Amino acid sequence: MKQTGDLNLVKKINKSIVLHHIRTDSPISRARIAEVTGLTKATVSSLVNELITSSLVDEIGVGESSGGRKPMMLIFNGTAGYAIGVDLGVTDILAVLTDLTGQVIEEYRVEHDNTSLEATVALLKASIRELIGRAPDSVYGIIGIGIGLPGICDEDGNLLFAPNLGWENVPLQQLVEAEFDIPVVIDNEANAGAVGEKQFGAGKDTANLVYISIGIGIGAGIIIKGELYRGATGFSGEIGHISIQHDGPKCRCGSLGCWELFASEHALLEHARLERGEAVDLETLLQQADAGEQSVIRLFEQLGYYLGVGVVNIVNGFNPEFIILGGRLAGAEKWLMQPLQSLLKQRSLPHPRKQLNVEFSKLGDGSTVLGASTMAIARFFASSQVSVEHSG
Repeated sequence: MKQTGDLNLVKKINKSIVLHHIRTDSPISRARIAEVTGLTKATVSSLVNELITSSLVDEIGVGESSGGRKPMMLIFNGTAGYAIGVDLGVTDILAVLTDLTGQVIEEYRVEHDNTSLEATVALLKASIRELIGRAPDSVYGIIGIGIGLPGICDEDGNLLFAPNLGWENVPLQQLVEAEFDIPVVIDNEANAGAVGEKQFGAGKDTANLVYISIGIGIGAGIIIKGELYRGATGFSGEIGHISIQHDGPKCRCGSLGCWELFASEHALLEHARLERGEAVDLETLLQQADAGEQSVIRLFEQLGYYLGVGVVNIVNGFNPEFIILGGRLAGAEKWLMQPLQSLLKQRSLPHPRKQLNVEFSKLGDGSTVLGASTMAIARFFASSQVSVEHSG
């Protein structure tokens, strides 16, 4: 019987439980931790002392007494280390440096034209290197890198297919880990966005939500009972490729009439280009709509209508309590929401619609980077290295 091994495992699990409560509920006392976890006060005290020694927890002085001695309050030390979150988009890279609570410390954005896989990956590495250079000194340094990207990834960190980037079978996690020797998490950008909204955005108090990322393409991150839903083989959420016109135009994915051909940022820019006879960017369209230019407002309203077509399918198919729309098009909410809601009332089933809340993200295009950083932090705390005392 491996009793020592079993005891070490129990201790490790208990330490994770104690740390979780300090991370989520601080300031908190040792007595309160014992109360909510069911662990003995002596066990909690011992584990807290180890967490203080490993610089993950600090004492901040006494709190209010509920009778008897005033308790010593504990807080999580969010600056014991830092994480990097990256949104690798089709036309730009947004990266943030956060502390271990997800607080953004630094931000870096660079545009790219995706001329080649090698050039874009080099730019991705340069963006990460820039933020590593800006990180304050800390006990654990950079504990992880999270990358959200517009494609299908497997659990080994390989990008299998990203139609809007034109990439297939790229071992991205391996490439970035080899460069920096830091643990890397790779995931679909909409999954990361859903995590970002659940942690920091409108979805904080929601157990069942669908986050719709509207960029050059459209993807979804689905959270059911507080957990990210990945499907049977890990590839759920490709709702930009549900067909809303069975004999419609051909999509880059190979299918016909996909939703993102009608309701994405790319679709908006393409309609604007055809109407004007020249290319135009989203920022210009937003400024012109703000200035009251009716032809541009009609373009946004048409996009809102097509967004509504896909949202109806999600409402009827998933019955979520919350749908959050994010990405750069969240800035066009004032012209998109009315036609979207109007179509929702006309076409969605009344019972699923009854408890439904639809909002545009208040995090703007920050959902994915914050979610990616959160995924990197979660992996750090789930790994064995946390229970090993730091050196130095």
